[in-house]
Amino acid sequence: MKNTHHIKGILLLCFLMNMVQAQVSTRLNGNWEFIKQDLGGVWEAVRPLTKTGPENYPLWHRVSLPHCMNAEDAVDFEPNYYQGAGWYRTQLAIDNPYKNGRTLLHFEGAGQKTEVYVYTTKVGEHVGGYDEFTMDITDAVAAFKKTKQFNGRVPIVIRVDNARDLQMIPSNLSDFVVYGGIYRYLNLVYAPAVSIDKLFVTTGNQVDVKVRLYNPGNATDVKILTRLYNPSGKQIAQSETGSFTVKNIQYWSPDAPHLYKVEVLAIHEGDTAVKKEAIGFRHFEFVEKGPFMLNAKRLLLRGTHRHEDGAGVGAALTEDMIRKEMVLIKSMGANFIRLGHYQQSRIVLDLCDSLGLLVWEEIPWCRGGLGANGYKEQAQRMLTNMIEQHYNHPSIILWGLGNENDWPGDQPGLDKEAIRAFMKELHDRAHALDPSRKTSIRRCEFCRDIIDVYSPSIWMGWYKGIFTDYKNESKQEVGKSNYFFHAEWGGDSHAGRHSEAIETMLQQALQQPGDSAFARFAQQAKNNDWSETYICNLFDWHLKEQETMPWLSGSAFWTFKDFATPVRRENPLPYVNQKGVVQRDGRLKESFYLFQSYWSQQPMIHIYGHSWPVRWGNKGEEKLVKVYSNCDEAELFVNGQSYGVRKRNSQDYPAAGLRWNVVFNEGNNLIKAVGKKGRVQITDTLTQIYQTAKWGAPARFLLKQIDPETVEAVLTDAQGVPCLDAMNNICFGLTGDGRLIINQGTVTGSSNLQLANGRARIKVEREGRCIVTVCAEGLPTAFLEIE
Repeated sequence: MKNTHHIKGILLLCFLMNMVQAQVSTRLNGNWEFIKQDLGGVWEAVRPLTKTGPENYPLWHRVSLPHCMNAEDAVDFEPNYYQGAGWYRTQLAIDNPYKNGRTLLHFEGAGQKTEVYVYTTKVGEHVGGYDEFTMDITDAVAAFKKTKQFNGRVPIVIRVDNARDLQMIPSNLSDFVVYGGIYRYLNLVYAPAVSIDKLFVTTGNQVDVKVRLYNPGNATDVKILTRLYNPSGKQIAQSETGSFTVKNIQYWSPDAPHLYKVEVLAIHEGDTAVKKEAIGFRHFEFVEKGPFMLNAKRLLLRGTHRHEDGAGVGAALTEDMIRKEMVLIKSMGANFIRLGHYQQSRIVLDLCDSLGLLVWEEIPWCRGGLGANGYKEQAQRMLTNMIEQHYNHPSIILWGLGNENDWPGDQPGLDKEAIRAFMKELHDRAHALDPSRKTSIRRCEFCRDIIDVYSPSIWMGWYKGIFTDYKNESKQEVGKSNYFFHAEWGGDSHAGRHSEAIETMLQQALQQPGDSAFARFAQQAKNNDWSETYICNLFDWHLKEQETMPWLSGSAFWTFKDFATPVRRENPLPYVNQKGVVQRDGRLKESFYLFQSYWSQQPMIHIYGHSWPVRWGNKGEEKLVKVYSNCDEAELFVNGQSYGVRKRNSQDYPAAGLRWNVVFNEGNNLIKAVGKKGRVQITDTLTQIYQTAKWGAPARFLLKQIDPETVEAVLTDAQGVPCLDAMNNICFGLTGDGRLIINQGTVTGSSNLQLANGRARIKVEREGRCIVTVCAEGLPTAFLEIE
């Protein structure tokens, strides 16, 4: 009788579920207006226009969400980015289909302080630019609908503010822009009177699902039904208790990211709220002073970092932009990512789950010291929100508690003991909220004993030492911590800048036996020329060494993509951190292919220098040609002549042995590399000009139109010979009917930048006749008329 009653109960719940709607959520992307200034109050956003209009004087602009109010000024040369208030407004036709239902605004992220109004009624506020939050506007909407101002639509007004505030995280000393705006998706949600706030799923052979309801009416007669689906989409279990025993588990890993799905129904008075979450089964371990283990097997974590930042959009990346970036990271061969330095979009975490990228996610306690009670409360709240909102993602293994917390500046003095005490509070809170994962920080030596996994600062060859000391330095650091991970290494590179001098030094080192020759090369080459040549050689050494470090849990180079920063005005691209292996618009640098050659399983081959149009040297001089490939072997052809086959050996530095000394013809040279991986054969080709003419002092610019949208400036000497090592700071300008595409933070989307090998390009949007100019200190301005 007991089993029969149980079955009847389940059938009744299924019948009720099929009779009603599920929760309705709609992205509010269009029909918004925005103003980039503060207002005297919310009334200025909603008061009606008059015939003369002075009462509504602010100038509003139509925008779509997601929207960042620093989309372009983050990399504006003068002045740098706006920090202050901005306002958004729209009018919504709100009609909740549920009896006694709740109408919610669900923010996936907005920066950095947010106030929400229905007409002039303030319904709530949120402090923190990266965690999700929800505003219940039900009562305010109902009240407004009873007023004479209601005409079928409800005014929604949102104030955001990213003004400098020393009692907020992150610090403005942080090496990234503290963006403002509704820069993630905003959703209008119609929920039943009782809906589901969050699910908390623990996995093992036993699966337990805990449900947190959103139940403002304190209803008691709520039925809960939980279902489990396997990776093929087949329902394999159903329960009223939320507990399951799972057999024949398909484990989640980077190579096989199997995802199950939990579906929970909350049924109350004929309405059903439904919430679905992807989950995965996996277990991991950081071995003390040793490697990382996933599902009982060693996995070398090969990773990178990511900021929410893009050319022309700032932090307002669309779902499609995010997906393309994450797929590119995976195609590079990465299996790990640190999301620096804040909780990132739910879209990012969903993609990490489905693509197979293990994750370190952290709160934005980044630099500046430690503030007062409100500061601490915000950090604690954001840690809680991050863990609760991303609790079920199998990709996450580390909760980051801070970054460079030994960096002073926002508070008088640096109270190490206070920082230690607060770090311990965060560590304990993280473990109380989620005992299954580890805590981590990067670079705060006096806190390294508090957290689980520590990453010191090891920037060999860039900020410290030479890159050939990387293995020894890492081994010393492993001995200082129980659990070690190497986050952040690499250096900056100005896309399109290459160095013959560095390659010549490398050729000379290859002619001498032993690693000491490479050490001398590393010391000579470290001159901060910001060339792709140097940074590729630095990356190459690190990658080949990491393959022979059995005690290494893993590393993540900084960073995948160039991003905007307010603290680097002097860079070749002002206000851009240029440590990415792709540009801010996603265009690949040479170093991307180097990583792919070590990490990717898909056959690939790439001749170094696709962004190096002109090489130079003496007639008959041998030049080094490198090929990045994961093929077993490769053959190089130059102008139809074979230079022989090389076998790939990861320990044969550089380029894993795929390198040749070549004599180029003056003028054009056709280079082809053919790789073989098993039965697969792949090819890459490249045309380079070889210049033997020597240049004198830079004297003038040559401006020419490359295509209808691109103008190139080449710096030459007095005889017109291109100065191929010139690195002058230049400025593009335009007069007439058109505009330059600037403030993108890229080498073709910046009006102020340094030359790369004596040249630079700018994109032009023409509307008629216009004149493009280029100037540099001490040189005459050049002019080019475009029709």
